[in-house]
Amino acid sequence: MSTGNTNLLLRNDTVLGVCEAIGNDFGFHPNWLRLTLASLFYFFPAGVIGTYLGLGIVVAFTRWVAPDGAETADKQVIIDAQGDEEPLAIAA
Repeated sequence: MSTGNTNLLLRNDTVLGVCEAIGNDFGFHPNWLRLTLASLFYFFPAGVIGTYLGLGIVVAFTRWVAPDGAETADKQVIIDAQGDEEPLAIAA
């Protein structure tokens, strides 16, 4: 799995990147959403496909409007006694 900032649509291991994008934005593991959609697909295949494509449009639109909004975490810089700067990631 790629750990860089690769575009979700260009990766080989995603369909549209919908579950991963929503999981990253809301702070949960994308496999929970994948499991939910897969289990509902058995009972409501057309509804799940429509929902997935609708969410794909929403994710694509939000990534187009705010491309760095979901991927960029707020970071603080700590300046120690020697004057060196160290990035500190903020826990979400």
